[in-house]
Amino acid sequence: MKVAVIYNKQTIDTGDVINVFGPQTKEKYNPKTVEQVARALEQGGHNVKVIEGNINVGDELRHFMPRVIAGERHGMVFNMAYGIQGHSRYTHIPAMLEMLGVPYVGSGPQAHAIALDKVLAKIIFQQQGLPTPAFWTFSHPDEPMDSVQFPAIVKPRMESVSMGLRIVNNQAELQEAVRFIIEAFQQQALVEAFIAGREFAVGLLGNGQEVEVLPIVEIDLSGDPQGIQTEDDKLQKPREKICPAPVSDIEAKQMRDLARMTFDALGICDFARIDLRMDAEGNLYILELNSMASLGLGGSYYYAARNAGYTYDSLVNRMLDTAAVRYFGQDSFSQLDDDSTDIPAAPQPLRAKVRSYARSNLTTMTDYLYRMVSTNTYVYNIEGVNELGHWIAGRITALGFQKQVFPQNDVGNTLYFSNHEGPQNDILVLGHLDTPHNYQAYLPFREERGRFYGSGVAESKGGLAVILGALQALRFTRRIRRVRCGILLTTDDTLGGRYSKQLVAELATRSKYVVGTKYSDLGGGLITSCSGSASFQFELTNSKGITDQLPSDVIKIICQKILAWQKLADKHPGLTVRASRLEAKTSVGVAPDYASGSLMIHFNTAASGNDLEKQIRDIARKNLEPGCQLRIRRNFHRPAVGETEGNRAFFKEVVEIAQRLEINTEAQHRNSSSDICHVPVHVPVLEGFGPLGSDIRTSREYILRDSLPDRSALLAMVIRLSAEDFK
Repeated sequence: MKVAVIYNKQTIDTGDVINVFGPQTKEKYNPKTVEQVARALEQGGHNVKVIEGNINVGDELRHFMPRVIAGERHGMVFNMAYGIQGHSRYTHIPAMLEMLGVPYVGSGPQAHAIALDKVLAKIIFQQQGLPTPAFWTFSHPDEPMDSVQFPAIVKPRMESVSMGLRIVNNQAELQEAVRFIIEAFQQQALVEAFIAGREFAVGLLGNGQEVEVLPIVEIDLSGDPQGIQTEDDKLQKPREKICPAPVSDIEAKQMRDLARMTFDALGICDFARIDLRMDAEGNLYILELNSMASLGLGGSYYYAARNAGYTYDSLVNRMLDTAAVRYFGQDSFSQLDDDSTDIPAAPQPLRAKVRSYARSNLTTMTDYLYRMVSTNTYVYNIEGVNELGHWIAGRITALGFQKQVFPQNDVGNTLYFSNHEGPQNDILVLGHLDTPHNYQAYLPFREERGRFYGSGVAESKGGLAVILGALQALRFTRRIRRVRCGILLTTDDTLGGRYSKQLVAELATRSKYVVGTKYSDLGGGLITSCSGSASFQFELTNSKGITDQLPSDVIKIICQKILAWQKLADKHPGLTVRASRLEAKTSVGVAPDYASGSLMIHFNTAASGNDLEKQIRDIARKNLEPGCQLRIRRNFHRPAVGETEGNRAFFKEVVEIAQRLEINTEAQHRNSSSDICHVPVHVPVLEGFGPLGSDIRTSREYILRDSLPDRSALLAMVIRLSAEDFK
């Protein structure tokens, strides 16, 4: 199952919201705890993504969550978001999820709003006949306070973790405490009669008749009936906990019954923690219910669960299962995912290990991408291309690969890596180091709303990051030596493989499968066929002074030729012809005028490509005015890749891998070409294993950040299983 873990950062960023106003959330999860929950879910076989609960959460979920209305399997959110700002912060993410139609772990907006509002919760307790201390509320420190009984405890109306908690013994202390709460927390102060005695926490897990009451935890107050748990106690120096609590069977039953009734009275779902006090006579009082019980290792909820026999992993997965059954029912839930119901007794599947490593390695991949995009690798910037090649070579050779360099004079050096000594590869992975962006067109790396921007980030460098991520995941899982893998990084993709095409063909011939790592579109498609391409340079000149006639207008002539060339594509579906560059100069005198430029064509079959080139040359020669010469030279040529039976079979196997990883993909034809065009037709080949991206070769070129681990995991599994012919 796809599971998104949503949390909030520890400090508010102005980019998280449109405007900052009202009380800011002071309650945050430690990022280590968020990561621990994500790892636990991955151990349960789920496909996990960690998402920050800010203004971009809808976009993040839209790209990640399955669309059940389109027939895909369910996904869920594991909600750890306390909110960013405002009084009803617990409700924000659940309300958005309900609007978006995404199921989630934990209570709904209404239950969270009631539980977070301690005054409203206590009113409901009283109406339901549940014991709770007497209380008063104050909006101003100068209000009459004669009715308050001392000692009393003062706290914010709508906060948790004992924030601002104070015991007061007289009117002066009460007024000061109320003033502090109102100013510091921008909300009413709640004043309760203080219950001297013992303090307990009762955790619950489940729904309806299946609610499990976890072993009762007593907070060790060191025998002091006046003792309390302050915010510092909970966050900095937690008090010792005793579990199971040393109480009688009758007292334990009373606590369990009160906890269940409180859970039901507030309409809580899936899990919660109830805090209680017991006075000297054994009377119990409900202090509050925490509908977002902390999953920190030092918290009382996990402490109780551990004493009930849960590991951290099994507790987190049990919480997810509880919510899934509530949404989908037991029968429906059992069909969601073979690995989703419990921590498997068997070793964790390889795909789960690979996916978990790739996701946890996202920060490293981001750093890699920043480093690569920061190096300008314009195809004719040989120093920059070789610098990037040297940097990548250091990381690939550290994984046990041997490097072979194919020197080039006009472009950077082509690099080939292999982790074996034999001539045959199970799989050949293609990438390229060069980009078409010169110094004037180069754009630096930047991150914005879950997207990475920069020159070549989608076309080539995102794919290089995916290659590194996949190889490192295989190394981590000790699988890299079980496959004969070759990696070829060319440096002339911008030039159509002018220098490397023979090497690509030779290495592909000695490989069972070939994959390319250019970008995938935002739908996650893989390329099973692509157009061929060719580039031509043309130059038109005239002669002056030979006759008394005015010289031919080269600009007019070349424009007419370009229009005639482009009209060729109108007659044949699948063909494109476009001028990619045009320069012209005329002058007074006898020096010839000239016009020059480049022409790019795309075609779907060898026959259509040959015929198109012939027609282009025919048009160039036809109806030229006296004294004019039009010369055409082909720069490069890439044949088309058809959707062969081998490609279709290879794609079918990859789709099965992607489905197990819960990654959507579909077969696509791409109108542009790549190095896979030089792969012999009998070798199964697929392109598009790079990250999801768009706006290629523009100033807006980008990839989706969270597609990096997904594509790394997919590539890693394809590399691994190529050694077994996907059987």
